[in-house]
Amino acid sequence: MNLYSEHYVTPKAERFVNKIWCLDNSIGESLIENKLVLPNGCFNLAIVTGNAIEVHTSKNKHEMNKGIYFCSQMTNKVLVNIQSKTKVTIIQLHAWTLSMFPKYDLSNFTDSIIKINPEELPFKIGIDSDIENLLQTINIYFEELSNSHSEKNVIEKICEIIKNQEEEISVSAISKDIKSSQRLLQIKFKTATGLTIKKYIQILKFRKSVDQMVNSDLEKLKLTDVALYNKYFDQSHFIKKFKDVTKTTPKMFDPDSYFLSHKR
Repeated sequence: MNLYSEHYVTPKAERFVNKIWCLDNSIGESLIENKLVLPNGCFNLAIVTGNAIEVHTSKNKHEMNKGIYFCSQMTNKVLVNIQSKTKVTIIQLHAWTLSMFPKYDLSNFTDSIIKINPEELPFKIGIDSDIENLLQTINIYFEELSNSHSEKNVIEKICEIIKNQEEEISVSAISKDIKSSQRLLQIKFKTATGLTIKKYIQILKFRKSVDQMVNSDLEKLKLTDVALYNKYFDQSHFIKKFKDVTKTTPKMFDPDSYFLSHKR
């Protein structure tokens, strides 16, 4: 059994759900320690079964026993310890998904994890549901959400503009594209995601750089090329930003220590 696995929703549900991923130590007899997760611009809904998982964010240490947890946007690497007989199933939500529920104000909610009551969720999932039933529930709910909200709201539009740009885009350019004031966009985006627009752009750029490094031959790939390709000023700027998140340099980065996305 693989410790890390990924599962994908339908194309229509993928508008709101990036994927579902699992950390499965349910038949393991020993603790799995010091595994790392990088920020990726998504929210996570984590379902813990069995014993417990320990998560260290930049703000706090969280002991997550059996239950459902909402994980905010992360801005730095996260350390994970998974106890024996424990499984964590994580529904990865795009940055704009929570903006579909305007009652949530996430302005001051980053690098944090809270336990929630399953009854608070807009869809019903059992804590012990297998992946097939979970996928079915998620697909049905988010396909219906997509059908009932065919028009994209301002948060989804901002994220789409950022993702579709080859060059790094400014908040000023985004505001002109959407025909709204920069201040109003910044307030709306921070309320919906907990991040500034600039920080969200930085996280996406960082993850794109890491994915490029991991999926290339690091011995042949020059850091200067990675830096310039991903719109950093130069190699030293890229190394500084890389160290801000991972606390190590690109040359010392060990992909085997991290749970990284599979290349699809």
